[in-house]
Amino acid sequence: MREIMDNPLEDETASSRLKQVGLMSVLYCMHVGNQPLTLAAITAETGLTRGGVYETIACLVKRRLLDEVEVRNTLGRGKARRFSIPETIFEQIRQFERSPRKEK
Repeated sequence: MREIMDNPLEDETASSRLKQVGLMSVLYCMHVGNQPLTLAAITAETGLTRGGVYETIACLVKRRLLDEVEVRNTLGRGKARRFSIPETIFEQIRQFERSPRKEK
């Protein structure tokens, strides 16, 4: 969340950043549930259009919070995009969880 909110991309709105934070939460839940992170699966999960999903995902890829790979689609005839959360993100989360928290 901090990576997205504290580092706006050029001409990016607060609404766009909030949408990215929300989508990352959805993608993490899909990852934990062993669901494929493809445009089709994400649109089915969120109800957003393919264009709306890809617009948000493009920002996450640009920030290196997601990796993107072209694969064959399920029918084996066309190309599809598969996304994954880089292991470095999980390492950062584990380090954050291990760090002592300051009491207020």
